[in-house]
Amino acid sequence: MKVFFLCFLCLITFFSPVFASEEIVTPTLSTIYALAKETVAKKIDANSKAKIEITPQNLEGRINPPRCYPPINVELASERAISRNNMVKLSCNSPDYDYPWQMYISVRVEIKYPVVVANQLLSKDQIIAQHHLQIMYVDQYNLKGQYFSKTSTLIGSRVKRRVSKDSPILTNNLCFVCKGDNVSIYAKTANVQIKTLGEALRDGNIDEVIRVKNSNTEKQFDAVVIGVGEVEVRM
Repeated sequence: MKVFFLCFLCLITFFSPVFASEEIVTPTLSTIYALAKETVAKKIDANSKAKIEITPQNLEGRINPPRCYPPINVELASERAISRNNMVKLSCNSPDYDYPWQMYISVRVEIKYPVVVANQLLSKDQIIAQHHLQIMYVDQYNLKGQYFSKTSTLIGSRVKRRVSKDSPILTNNLCFVCKGDNVSIYAKTANVQIKTLGEALRDGNIDEVIRVKNSNTEKQFDAVVIGVGEVEVRM
């Protein structure tokens, strides 16, 4: 009888949920931050050139996380795309509550891209040189137009609108070919390339189609801007 009783105690001890307490964890704030950052990072859509900064809300002194039975569930509070401010939900089953514990933490995301900016005030009609430019990382929400990522692309273009120091240079700030400019006109076939001179009849930037006039024949036609002072007739 004594042996049976001892065996019964052993079985109770083995199957007792008290042993589950060994699995109970109390998440630290650093763990919560890491989980929130990881969840947001997985959904960020940005190219490899971007510099990404993910900053969880500071919870120091604001919460005391309870004990949790693993796993701790982490998910974005909404299905929308990642924006500047995002909400992450964390939850777990806890021995300290009769219902699942949950909390929300705000996570700020900054996605910055390398952008050509003016390193000094650029005035209208100024011809851009290398010393006028530098590369800075600019928050994507501050980019309101088409920007440039290489300074070499802009050399020789002309400023149409004043650009402040440290401001991104956008396509509507300049022209690679400006109305009234003399331009080189190229026409290519499979076997030959023809070059002639003409006049731009309106402003244009790289890959834009503009109207030009052949200086020899006075004939007008459309051409694609391919560089500073250069256009191409696509055959």
